[in-house]
Amino acid sequence: MGDIERLFDGPASGLPAPLSSRVALYRQASEEEPPVKHLAGYAPFVVFCDRRGVSAKDLAGGAGQLITFLKTHAGELAADPELSNAATVFVGNLIASLRPDAHWTVMADGSREAGDRELRITVDRLVDGLQDADDDMLAGLVTRLVDRSTAEPESPFPELRPLPVRKAHTPFVRPELPAREYRGEDGELIRYGNRWGAESPPEDSYSVDTHPERFEGLHAVARALVEYLTSNYDVEVSLDPAHAADIKVHAGEVIDVAGVTPRDFQSAPLTFLWTSYPGVVVHAGVLHDFPFPICGCDACDETAETEADRLEKLVLGVVAGGYAERYPVGRERWVEYALTAADGSGSHSGRGKVAPAKAGELEAAEERLRALPEGWRPWPLARNSGVHD
Repeated sequence: MGDIERLFDGPASGLPAPLSSRVALYRQASEEEPPVKHLAGYAPFVVFCDRRGVSAKDLAGGAGQLITFLKTHAGELAADPELSNAATVFVGNLIASLRPDAHWTVMADGSREAGDRELRITVDRLVDGLQDADDDMLAGLVTRLVDRSTAEPESPFPELRPLPVRKAHTPFVRPELPAREYRGEDGELIRYGNRWGAESPPEDSYSVDTHPERFEGLHAVARALVEYLTSNYDVEVSLDPAHAADIKVHAGEVIDVAGVTPRDFQSAPLTFLWTSYPGVVVHAGVLHDFPFPICGCDACDETAETEADRLEKLVLGVVAGGYAERYPVGRERWVEYALTAADGSGSHSGRGKVAPAKAGELEAAEERLRALPEGWRPWPLARNSGVHD
């Protein structure tokens, strides 16, 4: 497969990690995880093209030619799941190749998209949808792709890169996570975090949560973080259930909530929400929600340990002054965030469409963030906290 899958720039790789929330944040390239522009898994489609006397290399270079070919053979492709997936990967690679900032994205529900900030297409539904598409729909799709490939880039905004400036003498100590074994229907031990190795997850593993209870330890981690923040920083803690309204992502059944607000208006508040999944959602600042886990399906293969790492990195980065938000960004009025770990070990950022909000809520967020061009300030210290600058 390796020799045949050389039709797009760079080496073919696996899928990126899912986005961090159903707000559809647009994951940016980072030091930790480069964007995926060339996804592996389209070799069967190349063979299919060859058998019909068509050069897959030519199709990889032209949106119009590829869409026409897919429409012509839509019935054959849809009848074979493996072939349909290969065609989906191929067209996604083409879309990702149209612009330097275009790449693959995996949503929290496992659906795959390809494109850039201005145009993202859910490729999982594209091939099947072509069966019912008329000439006008096809022409419109091709025009959008061609126009996007030739459009001038939007004036860039300065990169958000907040730097943490405060560190505690007493580090946060994670409570011990439950150590349990989980087995599949066949009785075999499931080694979460390493189920698929270098292979892509099977299609039937998406949107299937075999053992969500493996994340129950996140509840204890979140409670320990709230206690840690209360001990080390000058904050107000409220257990009012009304704080659950801060969360805009779909969180399922809520079993507990805590709002932790620093006594400095320029420091980002945090809302912790415990869900029955079991999981945790944290609302940081004014416009961003971060679920833990991002997605608990078998394909994503997350563990309580990796999600606890992410949870701690978010919370401790925020309180150290390593968090920034920006709104609105660009013609589409995107919302953006950036986070740098408290110890400076890594950073990541995201941009996307803003979630639906109450009247006046976005205007208030815009006004508040306008006063924070460098990001949120570190949290004020509690007396005798053992924290230093």
